[in-house]
Amino acid sequence: MGHFTEMRRRFLRSVIAVVVATMASFFAFDLIMAFLMAPAPPDLKVQTTTLMEPLSIFFKVSLTAGFIIAFPYLMYQLFAFLSPAMTGREKRFVFTAVPFIGGLFLVGVAFAYFVAMPPAFNFFATFGADWFSIEPTISSYINVVTRLLIGVGLSFELPLLIMVLARVGIVSPKWLAGKRKVWVVIAFVLGAMITPTFDPINQTIIALPLIVLYEISIILARLVYRRKKESALA
Repeated sequence: MGHFTEMRRRFLRSVIAVVVATMASFFAFDLIMAFLMAPAPPDLKVQTTTLMEPLSIFFKVSLTAGFIIAFPYLMYQLFAFLSPAMTGREKRFVFTAVPFIGGLFLVGVAFAYFVAMPPAFNFFATFGADWFSIEPTISSYINVVTRLLIGVGLSFELPLLIMVLARVGIVSPKWLAGKRKVWVVIAFVLGAMITPTFDPINQTIIALPLIVLYEISIILARLVYRRKKESALA
């Protein structure tokens, strides 16, 4: 019951954080929409086909922005719930990494916005333009944008996630190095899942950073895993 009560308390705090951040996003909706529409080609026209669509987009965009804003706090609540199962050193290590978790998530969002989204939207705006008048609905456009921003943002958490797992002894650098080929396949599968297009170029744009991040993860895992062994010998 104690664990259940603690989990409920952390969960309620997380929900409140998302709600507050979402309400704040309501007032900045125009700025957020301008930000989301900027990567689209200048001649791309979006439309709405139902009366309720603008209202649903208003709430969906605000909720997505609220989740992104509250993400570092959500990670803090997650680790705070798991902290009783950690040693004192592991707690200090994990909570020191929390700010970097939020930072890497924002770096992933920036990568999706400035690198991944422009070629994806250029692909959509030009493919079939000789046969069709391409005027997507605002819902389809926002779905693509939020899928890329959140998907890539979460994927950039890989180095810290693996570093924490290595620090607590769940994975080892040797095991990670042995799974390089498997991760290359997984990276391209994730690239196909995250990117909304079917062309290999956009999938590669997502997959290559994931492969690089995995290599960085192995280096970080070696550092913290070595320290763990040294502290155990001490």
